[in-house]
Amino acid sequence: MKKLIFAVIAGVAVMGAAQAQETYPKTYVGVGVASVDHDFSAPGTTNSDSDGWNASGKVFAGYEFNPVWGVEIGYTDFRKSDVSFTRNGVNGNGETKGHSAYLAGKFTVPINEQFGAYAKLGASYNKASLSSNTPGFNYDDNRTTAYGALGVQYKLNQNVSLIGEYERYGDKRDFGAKPDVITVGARYSF
Repeated sequence: MKKLIFAVIAGVAVMGAAQAQETYPKTYVGVGVASVDHDFSAPGTTNSDSDGWNASGKVFAGYEFNPVWGVEIGYTDFRKSDVSFTRNGVNGNGETKGHSAYLAGKFTVPINEQFGAYAKLGASYNKASLSSNTPGFNYDDNRTTAYGALGVQYKLNQNVSLIGEYERYGDKRDFGAKPDVITVGARYSF
């Protein structure tokens, strides 16, 4: 039992020493799965329906100046969503699709050796389009809006971390992906 306790203490000391050697600045890249609710509530329509929650892909990269401050850029593809609606008494259907790209400053609060909480604030470019079988009812919506996120990070080792975050891509629109996104992913630091 004493040997086991000694081995655990020695292992923790070695892990602590290895983490103390973490160097900054550092660059990272990552991928994630972004889950977002697709909505359709365009003016002049009734009985509207859409696909609801869909999983989408996200890629991101960042640069950490030190353990607290950094900057991140990312791209999320919100995939296609089928919609159906009634407009002027005529049933219609179509599809929405969209994507967003963001650039944000990142503030991280280390909780312990493995865990950290962070906040991001910046700007995002958001694109949504609606294609329908109803003549004159096709739209594109392109906006640059505020971007923000709150998240947590768990370090598996010096280079690999798991992340979970809530992201907000600007304001709500009449069709396409809602601005509230839940993302889980992984990142690799260089």
